[in-house]
Amino acid sequence: MELTVKPLQIVSDQLNGLAESMIALLPNFIAAFVILLITGAFAFLVVRILERLMRRSRARPSLIDAIVKLARIAIWLLGFLIAATIIAPNLTPTKLLAGLGLGSIAIGLAFKDIFENFLAGFLILMRKPTRIGDDIECEGLSGQVEHISIRDTFLRKRSGELILVPNSFIFKNPVKILTDRELRRISIIVGVAYGEDVDKARDVIMEAMLSVEKRDQMRGVGVFAREFNSSSIDFLVRWWADSTPKDEHPSRDEAVATIKRALDEAGIEIPFPYRTLTFKEPLTIRNYTGLDGENSA
Repeated sequence: MELTVKPLQIVSDQLNGLAESMIALLPNFIAAFVILLITGAFAFLVVRILERLMRRSRARPSLIDAIVKLARIAIWLLGFLIAATIIAPNLTPTKLLAGLGLGSIAIGLAFKDIFENFLAGFLILMRKPTRIGDDIECEGLSGQVEHISIRDTFLRKRSGELILVPNSFIFKNPVKILTDRELRRISIIVGVAYGEDVDKARDVIMEAMLSVEKRDQMRGVGVFAREFNSSSIDFLVRWWADSTPKDEHPSRDEAVATIKRALDEAGIEIPFPYRTLTFKEPLTIRNYTGLDGENSA
């Protein structure tokens, strides 16, 4: 009987002690709750002021969202630290910061890629060249930037698919921004046969390009004899058009079709690849008997 009473007595004493501790700490809990309420109100006020200031500076909406999130997290973290020290007076700010330091190292090692993308996303939002709506190319990926979040860049391919690209991938690799300016120079190669007059071919191509409508009329057209190719003399043809891919394709299509018609009308040959075979000794042609019994040469 005594063995049964002692464990129950121990449990009862522990519960009573816990209850007394909770009651003694009740004012601390109330104070901590008030601190959290003040933290929430302060965070709301700071975020509203920060948003107004950022919008007046005409910063990117995605950058504003990122800065607002960071400010809100920082304010709430400070509020929780203050509330924790009120509830547990023995828990000093120095001990909390030391614990956070060790915890941040462990979290940083565990979520290295996430933090890397987070920092890369913030840096991408801060630099000016990349904008929402730009068409970009990066290491085999191409498409229109629809959204830049803290972790991913939403890239809409020209075929309609959406690709979520980690920000660190875009930040570390070279990015070609096709729509950085309104106009972009387009180039094609046109080959004519070696037997044709080079000057006449250049004039025909130039005249054809001047009649192309889907190009910028304020900028000139360039036609240059480029190199001696295996079966043709190649001309480099360059002109300016709208920078978006949807405008580039019609302009390129009209240019190629117009040049082809002009060269055909002028009687200038666009050659097929030629191959000339040279043998050291003369070839002998021998007759042989086929399967049907007839001789073939």
